[in-house]
Amino acid sequence: MSDFDIIVYGATGYTGRLVAEHLLKTYGVGKDLAWAIAGRNAGKLAEVRAEIGASDSLPLVVADASDPKSLAAMVARTKAIITTVGPYQLYGSPLVEACATAGVDYVDLTGESHWIAKMIPAHEAAAKKSGARIVFSCGFDSIPFDLGVFFAEETAKKKFGAYAPRARGRMRAMQGGFSGGTLASGMATMAAQQADPSIGAVLANPFALTPGFTGPAQPDGETTYEDKAAGSWVAPFMMAGINTKAVHRSNFLLGHPWGRDFQYDEMLMIPGPPDPNAPPAAGFSFGGGSMPKPGEGPSKDEREKGFFDQVVIAEFPDGRSVRVSVKGDMDPGYGSTSKMLGESAVCLVRDVPRSQTPGGCWTTASAMGDALIRRLQANAGVTFTVET
Repeated sequence: MSDFDIIVYGATGYTGRLVAEHLLKTYGVGKDLAWAIAGRNAGKLAEVRAEIGASDSLPLVVADASDPKSLAAMVARTKAIITTVGPYQLYGSPLVEACATAGVDYVDLTGESHWIAKMIPAHEAAAKKSGARIVFSCGFDSIPFDLGVFFAEETAKKKFGAYAPRARGRMRAMQGGFSGGTLASGMATMAAQQADPSIGAVLANPFALTPGFTGPAQPDGETTYEDKAAGSWVAPFMMAGINTKAVHRSNFLLGHPWGRDFQYDEMLMIPGPPDPNAPPAAGFSFGGGSMPKPGEGPSKDEREKGFFDQVVIAEFPDGRSVRVSVKGDMDPGYGSTSKMLGESAVCLVRDVPRSQTPGGCWTTASAMGDALIRRLQANAGVTFTVET
């Protein structure tokens, strides 16, 4: 028997603390959910427990990414692990291995797709054997996009009796900031690419996470143009390279319901033709002149003033289409991400039996689908709405 339903590993970090706050606010301590917080230092964990307003009954678990035995001992005590300890390419691999071996569910918030591409062949067989559900990218990377396409496609099937072979992801509006952890992950990826140029090919390949399958050429997401289907000018979106891979992997894992020739691109909606002298549109703001350090990020006020508003359009060759929106009520990278990450773990533990989703390396749409959409709408301030 496991001691806990969920352990939040990395709770002394910026995002891990936010996940713990969400679980405390939503589920309490020892009431509806048995959970604990974990990290390298018991003293710092105790400080976090006090700072988030949890009672001393919230258990503390000490584990270190550099100590495989401590990771194995932590994993043995729970049904699922939430990990915010990144960059994952530097610190995450031993925990994936521990969960895959022990049959324990795993969720993270990584956007490091070249690392995911290594983890799948390394641990898929062990996860299938043990029953562990390994679900990568359960935050803003890549839930709104992955589940957004899933929701649009299911809407198309209900409305027209068929899935659409083409989808467009369009970020309509967003406001949020970076944390030091995000910047550290980006820097680690750049360093890895400099050391191993082959990583660049993985980052550029929309089918990098569909082993043995390569689909057709995908739409150009790098050129600014007036998108008649979206009703807006669109520009390159900084997260497209991550999210398109997740969407194609979902289609792959679901058995290609959207077609083996499915096409998807993701862009940022802009007010009009771009000013050639303006900096590239990215969708995020730093909120200040200095770069945050690891453990730092947007203030509570900044998180609460943040939001995201995304459109997904599923299209048929004959002109039929559906348009859905996915919206979040806090800054996407941290306020919304922490809630999405926490609810993803709860969804695996509570809502998705292994008879439905067996062990393996999954995406959010392929592993949890409608069950996660319902939980996000109930507890995470994320809404999925059919617009047309």
